[in-house]
Amino acid sequence: MNKKTLSIAAAILMIAGGTAVAAELPTYEANGFPVSPLQVRVLGAAHVEQHVSAPTAVASAHQAKVLSPRKVKTADVTTGAAR
Repeated sequence: MNKKTLSIAAAILMIAGGTAVAAELPTYEANGFPVSPLQVRVLGAAHVEQHVSAPTAVASAHQAKVLSPRKVKTADVTTGAAR
């Protein structure tokens, strides 16, 4: 039973890891026009540059709250029975 659980967990991690890589495929441009990797292979790589886009993801207010450190509240605790 334990080996089955571990193999399922390993399969899930492999699938999750593969999807993160696919979202970040490079883009190319030739003379200012976007081209696909197939077009680069067919037409040749002369004057082809990898298009580097600036990260546009900005954290929302909710994401900022989730990612910021927690504020720890300390409570006054009395030990033993108070009479």
